[in-house]
Amino acid sequence: MSTMLRAEGLQAGYGKVHVLFGVDLEVETRKITVIVGPNGSGKSTLLKTLFGHTTLYSGKIFFEDKDITRLKPHERARLGIAFMPQLGNVFDNLSVRENLLMAGYLLNKEKLEDRLEEVLEIFPVLKGYLDKKAKQMSGGERQMLAMAIAMMRNPKLILIDEPTSNLAPKIAAQVFDKLLELRDQHGITILL
Repeated sequence: MSTMLRAEGLQAGYGKVHVLFGVDLEVETRKITVIVGPNGSGKSTLLKTLFGHTTLYSGKIFFEDKDITRLKPHERARLGIAFMPQLGNVFDNLSVRENLLMAGYLLNKEKLEDRLEEVLEIFPVLKGYLDKKAKQMSGGERQMLAMAIAMMRNPKLILIDEPTSNLAPKIAAQVFDKLLELRDQHGITILL
């Protein structure tokens, strides 16, 4: 299996606050790779670093063998990387439709409507909420919306930070089932 994402010797943090010390990582194409560790161990910082949201002191990041170390987050998104943060991953005061349309801002109008329909087929639970504000949804439904937002740009890789945080076990299982579906039926590589 080929490597989609590779990090070498990452030293990163927030300004002068150093969090990651020499992290190496390989994420295989069409696999789900899971980072495990206690709170405060740098898992979220690693995902943010891979997407370009932290201060990178040294190290290299490669996506499909292309050096993306110095690319900005929007440039990484254009290459096919999506990032789903743990918090703030939906716009509460926008409708579900508006959330999805915002996520497809790079697509022309025709492609945007087509992609919206495709994403709604992947996440049919959202069809009944299109005109409702995201804040009216349950936690599990909001996580489905967050995944749908990530899928709007038809990514190759999704970086997902704690998708089942604060969810009941039954709802968490549904989220994990959807992640398996994204990998198995849509060929998405996932770093969780």
